[in-house]
Amino acid sequence: MKQVPLPKSVFAFLKNIKKHNNRVWFNTNKNIYIEQYESVVHFAYVLIAKMNRHDNIETLSGKKAVFRIYRDIRFSKDKSPYKSHFGIHLSRATKLLRGGYYLHIEPGKCFVGGGFWGPTPEDLKHIREQIAMDPKPLRKIISSKKFKTNFGKLEGEKLVFAPKGFEKNHPAVDLLRYKQFLVSIPISDSVITSSKGIDEVVKSFRAMRPFFDYMSEILTTSTNGEPLL
Repeated sequence: MKQVPLPKSVFAFLKNIKKHNNRVWFNTNKNIYIEQYESVVHFAYVLIAKMNRHDNIETLSGKKAVFRIYRDIRFSKDKSPYKSHFGIHLSRATKLLRGGYYLHIEPGKCFVGGGFWGPTPEDLKHIREQIAMDPKPLRKIISSKKFKTNFGKLEGEKLVFAPKGFEKNHPAVDLLRYKQFLVSIPISDSVITSSKGIDEVVKSFRAMRPFFDYMSEILTTSTNGEPLL
């Protein structure tokens, strides 16, 4: 599939839907939405193809990778029916490869991200047990010059205190308190819409690999180093 820049009209549409976030405006301009959505889907298709040159992405469908623009407002105080951004999510394939890639497209707020948004209780417990046993591999990754240059620091929601079952004075308690394990890096609108936009996103995704490979390894082996799958 031919690589083409994400058109600037995508950002113009997102600015408009933020300003006119109602069903009447959306239905009147639905043809514009469809055109911009298809541009994002095309971007996602090319992104998946490029990612599969060095990783194994679960879906080959650009449409499946792009999140719906419709908001779930059932339990939200904000009743705006539409998102004012596009999101592209790529999951790694097979149970041996863990982690998800994410691209957020929003005027002035674009970013490339990835990691583990909602580990299951079982996975989270296992991650913590592995880190508690030997935190050095993870510390080495997140303290590396490459990691700091790209992402700054490890992100994600944290507990206030040590999780249940772990000593409050454990030397790795700062890592054990994480409930999510995320990384992100801002990317400008001008870069996203440039001819090198997809390549820059892929570059940031590739920088996550040492972190993803570490997490994949500890999630698929026991604390004794034996394969779980």
